[in-house]
Amino acid sequence: SLDAPDMAAARQAVETVVHGHMPFPALAVDRHWNVVLANGAITSLLAGVSEELLYPPLNALRLSLHPLGLSSRIVNLAEWRHHLLERLRRQVEETGDEVLSRLHAELAAYPAPKVAPHSTGADPLAIPLQLRDPSSGGILSFISTTTVFGTATDVTLSELVLECFYPADAATRNALMQGAKE
Repeated sequence: SLDAPDMAAARQAVETVVHGHMPFPALAVDRHWNVVLANGAITSLLAGVSEELLYPPLNALRLSLHPLGLSSRIVNLAEWRHHLLERLRRQVEETGDEVLSRLHAELAAYPAPKVAPHSTGADPLAIPLQLRDPSSGGILSFISTTTVFGTATDVTLSELVLECFYPADAATRNALMQGAKE
């Protein structure tokens, strides 16, 4: 566990990245996409999510795609859903993990938009998460990076993923910076 005394340096590094990423959203998840740590920007984006989804273990993918989660506010849900399910499918293929396989089946069974993911024939550089802001109603657009511990010898640490979301446009950057001042 990341809370173990011998994991203090790693825990501090994770906290530094996640909390230091404010005012932009960041979180740390385990190998099953359960949230280990999230910053205040993530918390504010979860406004309106059903309470039943907010009990541990909080699963980041379930929060994104569940009908009572963020899916109703994701503007590009078809594209984002396709991206997440493909990412999870590859993870299941690489690991053979039964928990991930069941998670994939669960997420794939959620209601999906009738519109197929948009394709121009060329792969986009990154699939943005376009999310309707619960407070302003405007659209927040994010791209994300993932970070892993490259020198981890501990299983818990080797399976931890930090995901940091960055504004994909000036309007999102301005909205989050303004929110941080309030």
